[in-house]
Amino acid sequence: MTTVLTSASPLTAADRCDRCGAQAYLRVVLLSGGELLFCAHHGRKFEPELKKIAAEIQDETERLTSVPSSASEEER
Repeated sequence: MTTVLTSASPLTAADRCDRCGAQAYLRVVLLSGGELLFCAHHGRKFEPELKKIAAEIQDETERLTSVPSSASEEER
């Protein structure tokens, strides 16, 4: 997925995938003006089609594999 750096607000746990309701990690701003939210799975699944209709894509999927700075040494 292509990451677009924007001044958009970060996605939160309250942002849900429009397809399945899981936590959203991608925000797709459409050329037509609307926006769609996707979990990582559905973002990857629909990537080719989304790239055709997206003005920008905010991809925060790296958060799924990052270790929080507050994690203990055992958790890292």
